[in-house]
Amino acid sequence: MRRWLLSATCWMCEYPDGAGASCSETPHNWGVRGGRGKSQSRAAPLTCPCLSRLRSSYSTKDYSLTGLVWSAVNLSPEQLGHGVSLKVTVVCDSLREPLTFTCDCSSTVDLLIYQALCYTHDELHSIDVEDFVLKICGLEEFLQNKHVLGSHEYIQHCRKFDMDINLQLMKRKGLRSDLARTANDDQSPSTLNHYIHLQERPIKQTISSHPTPPRVTPAERIVESLTAAILNLVELYCSTFNADFQPAVQGSREHGAAREARLLSCPLAFTVYATHRIPITWAASYEDFYLSCSLSHGGKELCSPLLTKKANVYKYLFHLIIWDQQICFPVQVNRLPRETLLSVTLFAVPVPPPGGSSDTNKQRRVPEALGWVTTPLFNFRQYVGRPPCDGAWPGGLRCLGDTPCVAPTYPLPLPQIDFPTSAFEVKFTSPPAAEFSPRYEFGSLGEEDQRKLREAMQKKSLYWLMDTDRKRLWEKRSHCHAAPGALPMLLASAPSWEWGCLPDIYALLSQWTYMSHQDALGLLHATFPDQEVRRTAVQWIDSISDTELLDYLPQLVQALKYECYLDSPLVRFLMKRAICDLKITHYFFWLLKDGLKDSQFSIRYQYLLAALLCCCGKGLREEFDRQCLLVSTLARLAQQVRDAAPSARQVGGLEDVKQFFKAHGSCRLPLSPSLLVKGIDCSYFNSNAVPLKLSFQNVDPLGENIRVIFKCGDDLRQDMLTLQMIRIMNKIWVQEGLDMRMVIFRCFSTGRGRGMVEMIPNAETLRKIQVEHGVTGSFKDRPLADWLQKHNPGEDEYEKAVENFIYSCAGCCVATYVLGICDRHNDNIMLKTTGHMFHIDFGRFLGHAQMFGNIKRDRAPFVFTSDMAYVINGGDKPSSRFHDFVDLCCQAYNLIRKHTHLFLNLLGLMLSCGIPELSDLEDLKYVYDALRPQDSDADATTYFTRLIESSLGSVATKLNFFIHNLAQMKFTGSDARPTLSFAPRTHTIKTSSRIRDVFLCRHERVFNPSKGYTYVVKVQRESPGEVTFVQRTFEEFQELHNKLRLLFPSSLLPSFPSRFIIGRSRGEAAAERRKEELNGYIWHLIHAAPEVAECDLIYTFFHPLPRDEKAGLPSHPCPSSPPDATWARPLGKVGGEVKLSISYKNNKLFIMVMHIRGLVRDGNDPDPYVKTYLLPDPQKTTKRKTKVARKTCNPTYNEMLVYDGIPRGDLQQRELRLSVLSEEGFWENILLGEVGIRLHDLDLAQEKMGWFALGSRGHGTL
Repeated sequence: MRRWLLSATCWMCEYPDGAGASCSETPHNWGVRGGRGKSQSRAAPLTCPCLSRLRSSYSTKDYSLTGLVWSAVNLSPEQLGHGVSLKVTVVCDSLREPLTFTCDCSSTVDLLIYQALCYTHDELHSIDVEDFVLKICGLEEFLQNKHVLGSHEYIQHCRKFDMDINLQLMKRKGLRSDLARTANDDQSPSTLNHYIHLQERPIKQTISSHPTPPRVTPAERIVESLTAAILNLVELYCSTFNADFQPAVQGSREHGAAREARLLSCPLAFTVYATHRIPITWAASYEDFYLSCSLSHGGKELCSPLLTKKANVYKYLFHLIIWDQQICFPVQVNRLPRETLLSVTLFAVPVPPPGGSSDTNKQRRVPEALGWVTTPLFNFRQYVGRPPCDGAWPGGLRCLGDTPCVAPTYPLPLPQIDFPTSAFEVKFTSPPAAEFSPRYEFGSLGEEDQRKLREAMQKKSLYWLMDTDRKRLWEKRSHCHAAPGALPMLLASAPSWEWGCLPDIYALLSQWTYMSHQDALGLLHATFPDQEVRRTAVQWIDSISDTELLDYLPQLVQALKYECYLDSPLVRFLMKRAICDLKITHYFFWLLKDGLKDSQFSIRYQYLLAALLCCCGKGLREEFDRQCLLVSTLARLAQQVRDAAPSARQVGGLEDVKQFFKAHGSCRLPLSPSLLVKGIDCSYFNSNAVPLKLSFQNVDPLGENIRVIFKCGDDLRQDMLTLQMIRIMNKIWVQEGLDMRMVIFRCFSTGRGRGMVEMIPNAETLRKIQVEHGVTGSFKDRPLADWLQKHNPGEDEYEKAVENFIYSCAGCCVATYVLGICDRHNDNIMLKTTGHMFHIDFGRFLGHAQMFGNIKRDRAPFVFTSDMAYVINGGDKPSSRFHDFVDLCCQAYNLIRKHTHLFLNLLGLMLSCGIPELSDLEDLKYVYDALRPQDSDADATTYFTRLIESSLGSVATKLNFFIHNLAQMKFTGSDARPTLSFAPRTHTIKTSSRIRDVFLCRHERVFNPSKGYTYVVKVQRESPGEVTFVQRTFEEFQELHNKLRLLFPSSLLPSFPSRFIIGRSRGEAAAERRKEELNGYIWHLIHAAPEVAECDLIYTFFHPLPRDEKAGLPSHPCPSSPPDATWARPLGKVGGEVKLSISYKNNKLFIMVMHIRGLVRDGNDPDPYVKTYLLPDPQKTTKRKTKVARKTCNPTYNEMLVYDGIPRGDLQQRELRLSVLSEEGFWENILLGEVGIRLHDLDLAQEKMGWFALGSRGHGTL
């Protein structure tokens, strides 16, 4: 009888030759403190040979380099910046002034070091460039000497945001070495017990059995039987738990001959004997206990679960439940896959409350699942029926409802399973790949088979394959080698993973073309537990760069959950890369630490984390200790602030944090190992979550303080995942030559319900920008444009900011739509002064919108409002820049669609991470539906254009913003002083001369950004001869009055002219009348009480703005072409053009009508639409039309007009006649322009795209 006790157990190392040692039994609750295990006097440390070999194979001659954080590099040509000049400032300790170089982006770092050394050393013959490095000022991060400057992410970041590149030249010998591995670290034994807290008293001695004497008495036989039973008990204990001793196995107790599992046709059967260590609370609260046993492979059950009979708790020496019942599965042993999992779940019925109880009440009580254990049926050495301890993952009867961070107050229950005794061991031996496995060209299939195969492979994911798709893919697998990314779908279509099917599967695997790293991730899903498949996937991933590995590290850590055994290729790969790179070690540590909170997989993450710390040096273990202590200290502080009443809320308790830095000196932040800090200043945000606003003092005196948000009570894992997806999207765009100028910031979860978020400088929320125009500012079009104009007064600066806004806004629209990011209000959308827009706070995604009753709060596909369009168009009318925005959105969308499989792979690996909004295939299907992989690029372009129109026309978004403005009014501080939205800074009577008089001279007509009048005000100050002229609109006068009313009672203020005037409020007469009224208003304002006349608002209002100075007042009161776009005159009428994309395929002519620009206006803006014919067409059967665009001279359509069934020869004789007309209701539509295109002039073998001039009858050219 072979007996299993299914406990929480794990063996770190197990090799086929038997070399290896066990790890210690660990409790449900586990913490890591590097280097602080139990003393040698209490327990002999257990060594792990595989960790020692792994660590020794990556030893280094220069240990100091192992403690440096190297700047990440991206080697794609689009990011290297060939031919781009960089201005680089290098600080040297030996020079008083920093050096400034202008060098090419493609220059190597060591060349820049050599140039710097030319200034610091007179002779360079004895100088080795490799003895020096360039450190990034403000970060503990270094450029890589052999790489070009432009390949470093830091340089790319500086180029994107026009930041100065500041570096520091340093000698390698003078660098910090506190995190470096040492020779002593590599020579020390690899002990896990130092990093796992032992819970049981260790036993040092080795237990062995003694030889039996030739003559025995009955008493001796009893002693012999008792000794054998005790030895069996000890063996069972050692194989179930991770003990500090092992029995010395004698030759007589060696295992018998092995028999192949593929030869056994008998069903799998065993005896469920009992479950031990039942908690007393269970015995008192439940009855009718039973076990459910099931077999599964790759997440699919191999048969229906089998149940034991119901039994109650018995008490002998301890509480247990005895069934002693045989379980026989209707599955033959030779049909079981090697990675079959045996799952055992304990159920029980709650005891009825006292006083009630009848059979009816008993029937109403539903059985509850109390705990479960899952273990591989075949152990690490591929034997069945032995205790699952040889390298297997820890199972343990996990108790439902146990908090992962709190140890249960009772020992974990132990189910006991007895396998029948036989004369041989059952072993699963993997078969070799099939010798004959043909490969055929895809084109050798019939057209119908090709079409159906393409449709199946276009689904890009195995999750939505139909049974017919799976059957077809597997039958035609030999024709699919030309599509490397299809391998996961082919393997998922295999009819079975039993022994008989493996040769064909392995043959397909061995012949397959090398897969990219992104495609190989799809083979690490739970669907593919097969060891050979996972080994091949890791082999393909092994060449991934460190930078790219960091992009996918969270998914690889999640993929560890799907490994059957601890000693796996994926575990070794991650450990190897962590040893070699400090950044990977840092993030791997925190991801594993977060995994400890997963109640189902916590124990396996405990051992992996212990193994990682075992491979680290002592200095790095102590650094991790400091980081954990800092996070705990900040969490307590954040909880104190959050729990306090709002009126009494203050940041107290900083003494603990200050004491931390006093005791430890410095600490790196979990956000990045490059962020080294030594002190802290703290405040908090006035919001529901009350996060802390931290300003850490930088250890580097050349760097600025590091501003971080610390959240307590919010699960930041979802934010981490969303930002990871956006970062990968951004890299895809940049690699394709499309820089969407996205703002990517750091965010890291340091535990469930707490984490850190990087703060972006020089940025403001849309709400704060909009409320500068009043609480209804979200309904106005000009707030964003005015704010950007305020911070970018120069014409070139403003144009650059608008360009950044167009790109970043397009990227945000695509990213937020694809990921289904919801709860989008104007407090979680931010705008930098440089024009870069970005989103924050991703608490809702994958379409999980907040609800108001039965109404979704997020009604639009994504946030794109009229004030954003106002910035893009340069006014309230559509312009050609809007065409560029739409084209950017569609191009970015189609580029992401080409990588549908990557995002489905990454999100699919996170299905088990515990994020509530990413828990099943329906959540994953949201992204699948959003990416529409089955659509062509043209169809996707049309689709996304309609989404832009829908979002822009949504009133619900602005209403949502307005409601949020009202809700946030309670958080506005009473000490906040109102400011003017159009003024970049505040001016006071102290900073400016006292105003003596003001006079409104005249009004002027303006056309851009909107039609109206501006008023020129002469301002005289007490300084002799100081006279200035300023231009202000009526709306700006009104804003001044509204802000003054917030500070002073109406009795101290003059009355303001009425906004409403009978007649045309924008006409000349109205402007003249308002001029007189405004003149009286400002005169009374200047001569009001001193607290009013001398307040900051008044002096800010009358202080010249950059636009006033550039307008040249008063010498050029009516400039013919002012340089400032805000006051620009109309350019006059221009000819119209239409942008078309023309292609021909499969006897179909495709005409994509994209944009029209510069239509001639005759008074009011037209309502244009496009109509096409293929001439000659006497019957007018080829008429096609687009939708009508309303009130615009620059419409966007992106509509596909299709002519079907036209042979190529016939097409050469045709002419495409395109007309643009304005819909006039009951009147005849007006022709705005037309163009004729002779199709024989175009090479229709490839797509033709370009602008065609509109005019009267004639032929157009590209």
